[in-house]
Amino acid sequence: MQKEKEKIKIMGILNITTDSFSDGGLYFKKSDAIERAMIMIDEGANIIDIGGESSRPTAKSITIEDEIKAVIPVIEAIRSKTNVTISIDTCKPAVMRLALDAGANIINDITALNCDESVDIVVKYNCPVCLMHMQGMPQNMQNNPTYKNVVTEIYKFFKDKIKYLVSCGMDEKNIIIDPGFGFGKTLQHNIDLLQNLAYFKNLKKPILVGLSYKSMITMITNDFKTKNRLGGSIALSILAVKNGANIVRTHDITETKQAIEVFNQAF
Repeated sequence: MQKEKEKIKIMGILNITTDSFSDGGLYFKKSDAIERAMIMIDEGANIIDIGGESSRPTAKSITIEDEIKAVIPVIEAIRSKTNVTISIDTCKPAVMRLALDAGANIINDITALNCDESVDIVVKYNCPVCLMHMQGMPQNMQNNPTYKNVVTEIYKFFKDKIKYLVSCGMDEKNIIIDPGFGFGKTLQHNIDLLQNLAYFKNLKKPILVGLSYKSMITMITNDFKTKNRLGGSIALSILAVKNGANIVRTHDITETKQAIEVFNQAF
């Protein structure tokens, strides 16, 4: 159980995409995206995570130009209205740089800065970064993902990555880790990671989890309607908080925030 002083942060998901698995197309218009961000802030989101490229299984890459066109005007508009923490969900160095210049505070990279230019940017801007583990890439990550021990292998991945980034000049205090639920993992891999999440506390880094509407919920419930995954999303998020998560990435701010508050008070 989290200590009372360790307030759990809620990261609200804002996908400015046409093909994200849960909300693709809903906020592709700038005005709709800005409105959604302000609603999430009012509901209690501590961080708004803005992404312009879907990372769902089999997702296709988009051009740098299209990603910039989608996210930068929205970041600028949100920053002009509020001081909320803004995260840019991207693996492209050019997008990272422009997003930080536009007012973003955090880099959320599903490739864990797997690019020298990205590392240079993070070091130069001295900004926090979320490092996510992924086996493979979105186009192939669910093609028979295999581990000898998913927990210890991902732990070693983070340990080695942290050591490397610090050697490059990154401030260790800026590192956040994300086990990458659903990114190159089977259902059992995801369950093993969730049950052993506390093990990653040994790295002494904040843990971010993204479990909102993930397909593992359908694998457990056999309910194939994506819109029916809210209950499962909250259940997984609560288990993650119980086991040490510090930041919960979600589409549903009000429900997730309420569930965490009740859990922390009653457990």
